[in-house]
Amino acid sequence: MTLAHFVYIPGLLLLGIVIGYVLGGRAAVTASEDKDARARARAARHARAPSEQDRAGP
Repeated sequence: MTLAHFVYIPGLLLLGIVIGYVLGGRAAVTASEDKDARARARAARHARAPSEQDRAGP
């Protein structure tokens, strides 16, 4: 093996780790934002929905 293998292979592994870290971080932020949006939508639906006493009638 040449010296290039000792530089090239670990370099590509490191590059893959960095790219994975960046893309994974973005995915985590997106998932968190989606979860927050679903929670806000659920809270808005519950705030709009009539309560059990209102639905019971006279």
